[in-house]
Amino acid sequence: MKETPSLPVCIIGAGSSGVTTAKALLEHGVEFDCFEIGSDIGGMWRYKNDNGMSSAYRSLHIDTSRDNLGYSDFPIPSSHPDFLSHFEVIEYLESYAEHFKVRDRIRFNTRVEHVEKNPDGTWRVRLSTGESKRYRAVLVANGHLWDPRWAQFPGTFDGMSLHAHDYKEPEPFLGKNVLVIGIGNSAVDIAVDVCKLAKSTFISTRRSAWVMPKYIMGRPTDRWSSFLGGKLGLPTRLVRTAMRHLMYLSIGDQQRFGVPRPKHPIWREHATLSQELLPYVGHGWIKVKPNIKSLKTDRVAFDDGSEEQIDVIIYATGYKTTFPFIDKQVFQVRDGQADLYRRMLVLHQPGLYMMGLVQPIGPTIPLVEIQGQWVARVLAGKIQLPERKAMEAEIARHQATISKRYVGSARYTLEVDFKEYARQMREDMRRGKAGK
Repeated sequence: MKETPSLPVCIIGAGSSGVTTAKALLEHGVEFDCFEIGSDIGGMWRYKNDNGMSSAYRSLHIDTSRDNLGYSDFPIPSSHPDFLSHFEVIEYLESYAEHFKVRDRIRFNTRVEHVEKNPDGTWRVRLSTGESKRYRAVLVANGHLWDPRWAQFPGTFDGMSLHAHDYKEPEPFLGKNVLVIGIGNSAVDIAVDVCKLAKSTFISTRRSAWVMPKYIMGRPTDRWSSFLGGKLGLPTRLVRTAMRHLMYLSIGDQQRFGVPRPKHPIWREHATLSQELLPYVGHGWIKVKPNIKSLKTDRVAFDDGSEEQIDVIIYATGYKTTFPFIDKQVFQVRDGQADLYRRMLVLHQPGLYMMGLVQPIGPTIPLVEIQGQWVARVLAGKIQLPERKAMEAEIARHQATISKRYVGSARYTLEVDFKEYARQMREDMRRGKAGK
């Protein structure tokens, strides 16, 4: 692409990635437009967001503790609780946007309809207003947890079915027999929420998960892992193994409560964080079932031969990673895999960057902040990118590492190790030259 520094940059989305990227561009003198389909900032953290893309439910609290959560130059006040609710996360993001004068640079209620590359290497962005604008780069920050993925099972079910994306509060399930499919963070949150009003609540899981409490010995669990990985400098695999032992000392064997232990070691997946799941299973409020064998109108059969009468199925089965405004031949995530240099730059489409398209071991908000700083420096000419072959090699190394480290699941193809990834980007910024 020809250097066209006079043209602005386009940011799509004003969630936690979009606002920090906008702030970084402002700091480095890179002109930009930012478009948000909703009427305010916050993305997935704005409960009942009018952009239609938020999966937040009323009881949602973030899983990263306060001291590890915030942007580096805008700490969260110590008066906030250890784990913020979505309401408090939104207040924090709003304060951040106001403090760094980002809000006035965002065009709200404006949908990006289509993004395409021009013959000269620049980008054409068509808006819902009918406008068509030309940019030198497009930074996609619309999030990847909004397009529901549904599991498929033999048979038919005549009761209510919904995806976790559309779950908001437990009142509609009063007196119902509810089955939640999945055992990730949202699944267990919803099961704990629902069981207080439902007649009965079940969780169905194929391979179970390691369940880690939010507190160990009175301190947020992620502060223990930060100490082990940061202060002691242990590699992530050892940190996660050590955390399993701390977890065992804190709560004992999860199988004793009724949650099967996974066959894979804890370092091969994201642990499920919940302070409440094990006690609720132990008290019989929630019953854990294996994978679904078939649906039988008003009943569900499971792989262990048992059957249960079910009124409602909630599919907490994850999300597809889609970008409806980008043609698939330009960019798509295939089989959960994205060919992105430094997990951002679309290699065969220079000038197209995917912001926040990661699933980190560690906090997300500080990581997308570093991504924004890295991209701003690239666009300001302060970081030199390597040759294409070197970028291809970097992508191949990352994908090989992921395939060896994690159990087979689409969610782990977007995985990054916070410590390792942040170190790479900071080194790029320090040197003014991106690594191979």
